[in-house]
Amino acid sequence: MKLTGVFGANCFFSFMLFSAVPKAFGMPAEEPARPPTVAAEKRSENQPDMETKKFGLVIHGGAGTIERSNMTPEKEREYRAGLERALTAGYEILKRGGSSLDATEAAVRVLEDDPHFNAGRGSVFTSAGTNEMDAAIMDGRTLAAGAVAVLKHVKNPISLARLVMEKSGHVMMDGEGAEAFAKENGIELVDQKYFFTQERWDALQKIKAAEKHRAGDAGKAVLITDQDRHGTVGAVARDKNGNLAAATSTGGTTNKRPGRVGDSPIIGAGTYANNATCAVSATGDGEYFIRASVGHDLSALMEYKGMSLKDAAQAVLDKVAKLGGTGGLVAIDGDGNVTLPFNTAGMYRGHVDPNGKLVVEIYK
Repeated sequence: MKLTGVFGANCFFSFMLFSAVPKAFGMPAEEPARPPTVAAEKRSENQPDMETKKFGLVIHGGAGTIERSNMTPEKEREYRAGLERALTAGYEILKRGGSSLDATEAAVRVLEDDPHFNAGRGSVFTSAGTNEMDAAIMDGRTLAAGAVAVLKHVKNPISLARLVMEKSGHVMMDGEGAEAFAKENGIELVDQKYFFTQERWDALQKIKAAEKHRAGDAGKAVLITDQDRHGTVGAVARDKNGNLAAATSTGGTTNKRPGRVGDSPIIGAGTYANNATCAVSATGDGEYFIRASVGHDLSALMEYKGMSLKDAAQAVLDKVAKLGGTGGLVAIDGDGNVTLPFNTAGMYRGHVDPNGKLVVEIYK
């Protein structure tokens, strides 16, 4: 019993001694553990299903002179329905916890299959009367990217772009080499006649007629609209894990020289994604968007100057305008904020929030 008493006294003395050490030497006493803050919980990667994990999707179907006075109610309904189908395809993936890469690819594929938009099925014609398509996709988590250009037989260029990213060991492939790679990997190829639409063919004839008029031939002047000349489709997304992605696809510009490549497949110009900043997909006068490095410039303004997504997007679009270019872009940042600026009369565009609300717009 004496031993027990001595042992207890010693334990008590030791406890008091070590408790006093921090105070004696000016050291702060250890604070009791506190529950994690809300901010810390949001950062935790072990809680992927938390409601605080925002996700979002933004798409576009091209910018230009798109005015209500020139649009029939039926045609407007068709465009809006196409945009809604694309938004729904991407949103269903995000809602189930799918990746931003899958969501952007799915949304763009829907637009590529819709002849109303200048990509895939609805691609415009070159001066030679052929169709040539470009596309790109980028993973904001790894900065991996895939791009394809000058495709003539690939039904869904965006899916080949992703295949290039994931399986080729390259970033960009074009022409016959890209299509051979597509065939080797089971990507669907189609005959060129699949891409023929009367509206796009008529636009080519209008532009050729306008060129003849400018060259001095007698005849009535032909009115050419942006709708006749160019267009692009694209999507950007943030998934529940916070990963960003961007995807863009286009048939280029009407009456372009065969072999011309625009900004859509150029990583850092028409397509860019970086988890640290944003995901961007652009549309408009491609040569100007390339020269302005629009996608990467927007990201750099956010990363190095601390600009907001909205302000950075407007800054790069202003830069394009100063060079003489027109167009627009869609972008989403790491917090799920979105922006859809353009400097034309209209832009086919839409976005969906985490609650599933679809917003589709066309005019300014």
